[in-house]
Amino acid sequence: MRGTKRSIPEPDRRSSLATLPAVSRVQSCAAYRKLQRDVGSGLATDLLREEIARLRDEVTRGVLDRRSLRRAAAPATLVARARDKALSLLAPSPRLVINATGVIVHTNLGRSVLSERAAERVAEASRAYMDLEYDLERARRGSRGSHLDPLLERLFPDRACAVFNNNAAAILVALRALSRGREVVVSRGELVEIGGSFRIPEILAASGARLREVGTTNRTRIQDYEQALGSRTGMLLKVHTSNFRIVGFTEETPVAALAGLARKAGLPLVVDWGSGDLVDLAPLGIHDEIPVRRILDDGADLVTFSGDKLLGGPQAGIAVGRPELVTRLKRDPLARVCRVDRLQIAALHEVLAAYVRGRAFEEIPTLRMLALTPEEIGRRAEALRSGLARGRGGERLQVVDGVSRTGGGSSPVGERRTRLLAVEGAGGDAGEIEKALRTGDPPVLGRVHEGKLLLDLRTVLPSQDRVLAARLAAALREDALRR
Repeated sequence: MRGTKRSIPEPDRRSSLATLPAVSRVQSCAAYRKLQRDVGSGLATDLLREEIARLRDEVTRGVLDRRSLRRAAAPATLVARARDKALSLLAPSPRLVINATGVIVHTNLGRSVLSERAAERVAEASRAYMDLEYDLERARRGSRGSHLDPLLERLFPDRACAVFNNNAAAILVALRALSRGREVVVSRGELVEIGGSFRIPEILAASGARLREVGTTNRTRIQDYEQALGSRTGMLLKVHTSNFRIVGFTEETPVAALAGLARKAGLPLVVDWGSGDLVDLAPLGIHDEIPVRRILDDGADLVTFSGDKLLGGPQAGIAVGRPELVTRLKRDPLARVCRVDRLQIAALHEVLAAYVRGRAFEEIPTLRMLALTPEEIGRRAEALRSGLARGRGGERLQVVDGVSRTGGGSSPVGERRTRLLAVEGAGGDAGEIEKALRTGDPPVLGRVHEGKLLLDLRTVLPSQDRVLAARLAAALREDALRR
């Protein structure tokens, strides 16, 4: 029957199996010896055996005939396939990409880009020993917290601080240390799920605390919290809703009101403010992010936040608040499980130092990107367009108005005006250009809207402009040839 794949008869399969080369035969060829030198003897042998096993399986299932097997089982072919697998396996990963999406704190792309100073310190810290937990002055064991505490004390006077390996860890340790076995009162509208299945109810359960949800999804008043208080209450918790906002008929209880209620009841108020904003972003048009210091001034007893979001540093979770509460966090056994390593400490030290010096907007890429004006971005986009206009497909480029987003679970309604490089495909659809850029080297990530590829240079590092231009020129030529 036409279109039906003919199954290979059993006798032919057996005879084909007999022609499969032995591993030792392939290992004697020059190509294999070179592969062995390049990737190591053990890996080269394993991959070669896997290739021969794959052919044996396909012959046994009757999907590979003798003629096809002869080509596939040639020593040069087997070694070539083994090399391809080895190169794929051993290639640097994660790969560096050019982020032209306009999403500044892009969770899937590693969130914040480190400053030059922070990156250099990470490289130094990875290559040599360091006084991570050694007191050079007293010649005895020291504390890894001693490297960050002086800077954090400058940023948060009269408060104590503890640093963990991410904000989920910070809030987990806080819940466990302060409210294990007791009830934690949270607004129903703040029982969020963040990317990676991080859910507040599950974190509460893992800490040993008990959830007491109050209010409704869209409205929670101070009276709701007050009515939930009892002898089993251990904490009031307010949660940053991170990557969504409820709009319309809504009401939430401000931190200052909750702080008054917590003081009256003799309970701690903990605020999980994941974005980690240390500066006022309102002049940039971002009004839904409140600086951590202001939340503390409003009466929060403890605030936890991320190091790799609006703070602009490495992955970390920072808890700042009343000294006696922070001491309880540090004494909890889970604090050691969730501690930061030397590379995180080295990077975070340089990031915090930029804030202490008052140079955060100059040195930290995340804040620099947020502060870029549409005019500055537009000049770069126009320079890129002009450079490509003379090439094949260059007439399909335009610079248009658009918006950038903060991303990373920060300011879900905040937008920054920008200028976009809009790329039109030869056939009216830029999908093929987007794919060519995304799957090339280095990968370039943009977004397709209404058939056009939109590239936002707000999130493209200036040092990447020339590479982006070369990648885009090649993609335009390929797209034109396909048409």
